[in-house]
Amino acid sequence: MQIGPYVLPNSVFVAPMAGVTDRPFRQLCRQFGAGYAVSEMVTSRKDLWKSLKTSRRANHDGEPGPIAVQIAGTDAPMMAEAAAYNIDQGAQIIDINMGCPAKKVCNKWAGSALMQNEGLAIEIAQAVVAACEPRGVPVTLKMRTGWCDTEKNALTLAKAFESVGIQMVTVHGRSREQGYKGFAEYDTVAAVKAALNIPVVANGDIDSPEKALRVLKYTGADALMVGRAAQGRPWIFREIVHFLATGEYLAPPLVAEVKRALLEHLQDHYVLYGELTGVRSARKHIGWYVRDLPGGDVFRDQMNTLETAELQSRAVANFFEEMASRLERMPQAFSGIRPEMALETME
Repeated sequence: MQIGPYVLPNSVFVAPMAGVTDRPFRQLCRQFGAGYAVSEMVTSRKDLWKSLKTSRRANHDGEPGPIAVQIAGTDAPMMAEAAAYNIDQGAQIIDINMGCPAKKVCNKWAGSALMQNEGLAIEIAQAVVAACEPRGVPVTLKMRTGWCDTEKNALTLAKAFESVGIQMVTVHGRSREQGYKGFAEYDTVAAVKAALNIPVVANGDIDSPEKALRVLKYTGADALMVGRAAQGRPWIFREIVHFLATGEYLAPPLVAEVKRALLEHLQDHYVLYGELTGVRSARKHIGWYVRDLPGGDVFRDQMNTLETAELQSRAVANFFEEMASRLERMPQAFSGIRPEMALETME
């Protein structure tokens, strides 16, 4: 799998998720086998580039390359300028956000709302490519199947994006109208893949090694992008990579390994956000880890009352030490799809 000059170690990626895929989380996913990670979306509004929120999102300290930054906006010249700015900050790949379904983004006609205005969407892609191409920086783009189920224009747009120089397209198998409800469909992804010569990445509801194989077989996609399934389960990347390569399952991680990884993640998180904000924003990550574990609900409620990094990390350590005394490995977390179903044709 290759994007521009960058050869990636595998074709299983972590999806950019606002409020989730900050630098500590991206590095964690890479440690657990993700072959590629894209930053949270960075605004194209120049007046916000020096804000604390944007500076944190643009923080790549110690991050292994290639460093990919996703930008969002509605004005072609502003998006081009944002691309150039982020390249100056260390970005090696620029990704254009046309997939975010959040109301606060779409209400400003950014994210997946751009798919309603094909002319503007293509103009933005062309402007960003023109800004990046002279500097040898490839441009990729993430989008949905369309604005709604009756207006699926991903195929039309994907062809246009390829023609203006976009080097990889990711398609989430839902419309903007769906948000994250219902189920992702992969017919649109397959159609885009069949029509394009550039790499196409399938995204949406990929939550197990079996599902990953089924989606690859059905769509013919070049790579997969995993989002929500990695929340609290970052080892899903190595599980998928191993299964795709061998057809065999990895054993769940040792409880001690998860404890060590989570504590290291928390320390990195505190450094990036500071103690006050870091402790509060870390609660969701901890909650994802323990949501399906014995005693997880009670622990989460108690943990949410703790206000210091020391107390929070100590509570996490104690919880996993108690679990290790009962279990050597984490409970199996596959989605319930039978292994033999992996070879079946998708409905």
